[in-house]
Parts: sequence; structure tokens; C-alpha cells
Amino acid sequence: MIDGINHNPSFNTAGRKVGFFTSDKTRGYSGMSKAPPNSQYKQKQKFRTYILVFLAPACLVYTMFMIYPLLSSLGLSFFTADKAGNESFTGFANFIKLMTDDLWAPRFWGALWNNVKFFIVHSLVQNPVGLLLASLLVNQSLKGRTTFRTILFLPTTLSVVIVGFAWQLILSPLWGVAETGMALFGLEKYFLPWLGLEKYALTTLSLVSVWQFIGIPMMLFYTGLLGIPHELVEAATVDGASGWTVFWRIKFILILPIVGIVSVLTFVGNFNAFDLVYTTQGVLAGPDYSTDLLGNLFYRTFFGHQLQLGNPTMGATVATMMFLIILAFVLLYTYVWQRRVTSYEY
Repeated sequence: MIDGINHNPSFNTAGRKVGFFTSDKTRGYSGMSKAPPNSQYKQKQKFRTYILVFLAPACLVYTMFMIYPLLSSLGLSFFTADKAGNESFTGFANFIKLMTDDLWAPRFWGALWNNVKFFIVHSLVQNPVGLLLASLLVNQSLKGRTTFRTILFLPTTLSVVIVGFAWQLILSPLWGVAETGMALFGLEKYFLPWLGLEKYALTTLSLVSVWQFIGIPMMLFYTGLLGIPHELVEAATVDGASGWTVFWRIKFILILPIVGIVSVLTFVGNFNAFDLVYTTQGVLAGPDYSTDLLGNLFYRTFFGHQLQLGNPTMGATVATMMFLIILAFVLLYTYVWQRRVTSYEY
């Protein structure tokens, strides 16, 4: 580079030399052929109609299977049906009934509070442990880390139904192996039928869910930690920073955007949870609705069960409330958390 001019020739797609680009200070075009000015170049650009052709199938499928069902469900929540099945518009009556009626309110607020506790357990156990495991696995000196990574991620690939039945058998006080396993360490006196006690059932299921899905945050954190340049860590180490300081002052700061994404995924997944509770505790989310989540309440309300007929309009109301709660959290993340977090390119 001489006098601010980059004398390296550029080549077109045919491999022919077409000219020389100048540096940022003297940006322009000189050489064998002259590029048109930016204004003229923009005027010559036309809307590429073929883009619509490529996007149309994806938009059509997404509209049919996502947008239309969502709007249909939202609209159904504003109607009620009589015994003959005739629907009539009721405005927000279903929402008021869901939150204040003596029959519906205890089930709704109880399921919502259970969902909050379900999310808290995942946030306090799953994500920190996932970050810890990722920090250990990213260590190049750890032998067998590929094997450990595969083993830790393996439960995520299993069906929730299989996991639910497996843990139901493991924790059974009649034929389960949990009590026997605890006896090997002299802890058999602490064994309880956790899934059958109101006080422990939800926490037990939360930990089972953590065990199954801990591989997802672990892999996301692992990918983020791998992308941190070694030069930054080495420079901090040379300056006398301890491993603890390097992690919290450098690594954790750089993966904060991933921490936010993991929190959003955890919230969305927890507030859509249904299958684990249904598999292990049944449609009534026993004992005594102590493990009832919004997803289970929606299923029980919309489709009904042995003791209750299905109510599609109230089921749609529950689904709408779930959608609004998740939407509120995502908007909170987008406009509060994401704007405060800085992404670094290195």
C-alpha cells in the first residue's frame, strides 16, 4: 500500500483483473475500468421478484400451520358455546371467568404458580450446572471430554415419555431401585416416595426435566466458550488474573448474549411443558393438582377427561393466557436485556 492506495488488483468472477480499490481514506475506484457512482448504481437496481417465488412456499406453510392456528385459537377465546354447540361472542368474559371464578381461578393460578416454580428450578439448577459442565469440557487438558459431552447430551435425545416412565420406575417405593441405590451409601433413611407427596412431587419432576435437558444449555455455553480467543485469556493470565477472575471478568461477559438466549429458551420450554407431568402424574397432575402446569390445564380443559367434558372455548382462553405470558417475557428480553448486552466481534 503506497500513499493510501491499495495496489492489489481485484478480479471479477471470470478471474480477470478489473482494477484497484483505494483504501478507506480515499475510497473510490481507479484502474482499468471505472465503476458507476453509487447513486446511479442504486437507480439501476430493481426489485428482484424471484425472491417472492422462493419465499412463497415457506410463507404459505408457516401461515397454514402457525399463523392461522394461532389466530384461530386467539379468536376462539372470545366466544362461548351452549350445550347445542352454538358459539356466541362474549368479549373478555372467558378471561374474567378464568381468573376470578371459584371453579376456574384456583386451577389457573395454581398452575401458573407451579409453572413459575418449575422455571425457577430450571434457572437455578439447569443453567448454572450447564455452564459449569461447559466450562469443564472446554478445558483442553481434560481427557475423554468428547465422551463426557456425548454422555451428558444423550438424555436430551430421549423421548419425554420414555424418560417419564423410566424415572417413575426408578423412584417407585415398591419396585424402584432408588432406595436400593441410596442404601449403598447409607442414605436409605432419606428415601421418600417423592412423586406421591404434594410437597416434593413438582420439585422432583423439575429435577428430572433438568436431568434430561441439561445438554442443551451445556452445548450452547460450550459453543460460546470455544469462540473466545485464547489471546484474551493468555493476556489476562500474564497480567496476573486468576482463573476465577478470567472466567467472570472475560469469559462470562463475552457469553452474556448466549446466557440471555438460554434464559428465553428455558422460559418458553417450561411454560409449554406438558408431557412429563402427563406421563408420570396423569391427566389430573396429582397428587391433588400439585404438579399441574398451564400446559396440563389447557389439555384437561380443551379435550376433557374421564370426569370432565372438554370445553374448547375455555381451553383456548388458557392457551391465549400462555401465549401472552410467553410473549411478555420475550418482549421483556428483547427490549430490556438485549439492548443492554453488548456483542463483541473478535
